[in-house]
Amino acid sequence: MAGIGAVIWKIAVALYLLATGVLGVNKGGDLAGILRYIFKGNADIFIIVAGVIAIVAGILLLLEMFNVRVPILDTLILIVAIIWAVFIVFILIHWIGNSFGAFWETLQKLGIYVMVLASLLIASKKFG
Repeated sequence: MAGIGAVIWKIAVALYLLATGVLGVNKGGDLAGILRYIFKGNADIFIIVAGVIAIVAGILLLLEMFNVRVPILDTLILIVAIIWAVFIVFILIHWIGNSFGAFWETLQKLGIYVMVLASLLIASKKFG
């Protein structure tokens, strides 16, 4: 049995994935903005696919909390973590390209995104 902190953490990661996925499917959120910047506006299919993957990963993570074992969960979370790591690289490229504008706000967002990446890696039994 996991401690209360681990349960809250899993719920938080699952909800974050669900929200990110819904925003992605609706072509919104930070991921959509960065992908549109990188691909000059032609990123809708990538945004939707990433959103669907995030929704599925969030649902599977919630199911796992109720002892519903899903064999592909670790692989799916790992895919989301890889996409998230690429997203962080895009943010850094965008940030450097804008001459480090809004330093503290960007640093704050970067910290959040790295925490999410770490959470995804911990959620994956391969790296956790």
